[in-house]
Amino acid sequence: MNPSEAIRAAELRQLRRLRLAALAEGMTLVVLVLVAMPAKHLLGLPAVTKAIGPIHGLAFVAYAWMLLATVSGGSWRRGEILRLTIAAFVPFGTFLSAGLLRRKEAALVAAGQSGS
Repeated sequence: MNPSEAIRAAELRQLRRLRLAALAEGMTLVVLVLVAMPAKHLLGLPAVTKAIGPIHGLAFVAYAWMLLATVSGGSWRRGEILRLTIAAFVPFGTFLSAGLLRRKEAALVAAGQSGS
């Protein structure tokens, strides 16, 4: 594997990690909003939000950390960085960002195949 292939492979791994972090953040928000909050307010079970809340918080921090790690090492446009950052604060926005990340992965794979 030549150096440019190794760099492309590392970028691809990092993009996949960011996409997984985005999906985890989105899924934990879904569970928090659609399961934990109703359980707390409708069923009187506050322990559910006390369990799911920190898990979602950890997923949010992991997404933010992964976003910083990913964009700091590549050639990202400001608009893409802004979109990925705002998505973390918009309910379910990370699901939309997963599509952008999937397209970037596909472009990276295609560039590797055409460059081989």
